[in-house]
Formats: sequence, structure tokens, C-alpha cells
Amino acid sequence: MVQAYETETGSGDPGDRLTRSRSRARHLLDGWRGDHDIWRRGLLIAASAVFIALLMIFHAQVPNRIGNMGSLNETFLPWLGLLFIPLLLVAALWRRSATALIVLLLPTIVWFNLFGGLLTDKSTGGGDLMVATHNVNAQNPDPSGTAKEVAASGADVLALQELPQGQVATYRKALAETYKYHVVQGTVGLWSKYPLVDNSPVEIRVGWTRAMRSTVQTPKGEVAVYVAHMPSVRVKMHAGFTANQRDNSADALGEAIAKERIGKIVLLGDLNGTMNDRALNAVTSQMRSTQGAAGDGFGFSWPASFPLARIDQIMVKGVEPVSSWTLPRTDSDHLPIAARVEL
Repeated sequence: MVQAYETETGSGDPGDRLTRSRSRARHLLDGWRGDHDIWRRGLLIAASAVFIALLMIFHAQVPNRIGNMGSLNETFLPWLGLLFIPLLLVAALWRRSATALIVLLLPTIVWFNLFGGLLTDKSTGGGDLMVATHNVNAQNPDPSGTAKEVAASGADVLALQELPQGQVATYRKALAETYKYHVVQGTVGLWSKYPLVDNSPVEIRVGWTRAMRSTVQTPKGEVAVYVAHMPSVRVKMHAGFTANQRDNSADALGEAIAKERIGKIVLLGDLNGTMNDRALNAVTSQMRSTQGAAGDGFGFSWPASFPLARIDQIMVKGVEPVSSWTLPRTDSDHLPIAARVEL
């Protein structure tokens, strides 16, 4: 009886399971070899794969004239591969289409060429200055707690956006122990462990102050710090991707940065757009993303509950980014982000 029991349970041996797996795989391959329609099926799946690849390769040529479709595509460009390539792979396997499987290599190669560099950790140690930025959300139920959580990151310079006038005093009080210097202009503010001078609003053509500039006097020299909150964008069925006001503000911000007299510049803020979005070219063409240069992963920051895009940005000019990352979630609908730079 014991011997019979041992023989019966012996089928769970790892060697036996591997043999059965190989047998099933061989059976599957034999079935594919005998399938004469394996090259004719799945042509629609293959065509979809080519279309996805072309959207990624020629994203800059997708026109913005109708509903700003080019900018909408560029905002979620990584997701063309992250979402559709696995779906097409499953469909190709289900249809048993060798053609679709081979063609799927095209969007896969394109995606890795565009975004593969973001999958590795490019951060290094050191850095003279740590900066952080956070859209705190005007409807934040716990502004004091949010301020303290972000301050606990250890940032030397902290930028906040979407500050309601009625809550500015709350943020000031919560951050007073960590930051000796601060300035608030309209709905954006800057807190610093180092002196802030030459503080002024930046005109970005929205009718009220949503951007500012300050000179931070660090031990390694002066740094011009810009804080900006670009106008929001919306996706509407009847109007498409409504981003014209955001685009005009980006142009104005780019002009202000281009005229900056100090060579070391840091931009912190919610730009309501990604580095791929051509509408931000006035800014992105002259600055580097800390996440792209020294981050680990995509660094998606919005929405906080399930981040899909990095619309909160830290960009630099004349300084070297050494690390960039997202901070833990607060009661805002955005994730705070941080970076260390070498001056």
C-alpha cells in the first residue's frame, strides 16, 4: 500500500512536470506546423501592429489641426506599446497567426527604441541641491499634512502649485519649521532653505498669476528657479483635446526662460503635458528632463490613484541632474516628484 501511494504521488516530481510541459509544447508546435492557414490568418492583427508602429515612429507628423490629436497621442505615447502590444500578442496567439507574431516585432522594436532607456536606473550618487515640486490640489482635504509630507522628503527647494488663497497661511505655517525662506505669487509658491531674491511673477497669458521666478542663493552659487502651473487640458467628444490655452502659456514660459540672465536654471511645476508633447517645445527644446536624464522608470505622476502620464516636470538648464524620482502619494490628485542636481 505504501509503495502504491508513493508511485501515485511520484507524478508530482519536477522532472515529470517538465517532461509533460515539453510534451504539450511539442504538441502545440506540431499543430501549428500542420496548419496551412497559419500565414493567412491574423492579417487584421498584423495591420494593427503596423499602424501602432507608425503612430509611434511618426508621432510628430500626426496633425494638431483637428482636436489637437497629435498632442493627445504624444501625451500617452508610451501606452501605445504598453497597452496594445500585449493585447495584439494575445490576439495573434489566439488566432494562431505566424504573420501577426512576426509583424509584432516591428512595434516592439520601435517602442524599446523610444522608451527602453527609461526602464533602467540612470541615477548616480551625490548632488548639490535637492528640489521637489507638487500640485497640491485646491480641494486638498489636508493641506497641512500634505505640506509636511512633502517637506519630509528633505528637499532644499520646494515648489507648490494650485494654492488656494484661503489656504496659503496653512501651507506657510506647516512649512515654516523646515524652510526659512518662501515666496508666493498668485497660486504658485516656492519654499527654500536658502535665501530667495529677485522674486517676480512670470506672465504666461492666462489672466492671473500661475508662474513665478526666483533666484535661489545656494552655497554653490545662484540658481534661477521657475515655478509654473500651465492651464489645464480636457478631452471633449465635440472638441477633441482642448489645449490651446496651455500651448500659448508654454510659448510664453519658453520665451521667459530663453531671456534668463543666470546660466543655471531649474523649472518646477505642473505643465499639464509630457516631454513628448510638441506643444511644449518652447520649453523642452532648451531644457532637460531630470527623469529622462537621471530617473528610474517613467515617473508617471498623474492621476495619483493610477498614474498614466508624467505631466509634473522638473527640468534643468546649465546644471547636471544626478537622480529623479516620484515621492509617496499625498491627499492630492498628483504625485509629488523630486530630483537631485549637480551645480
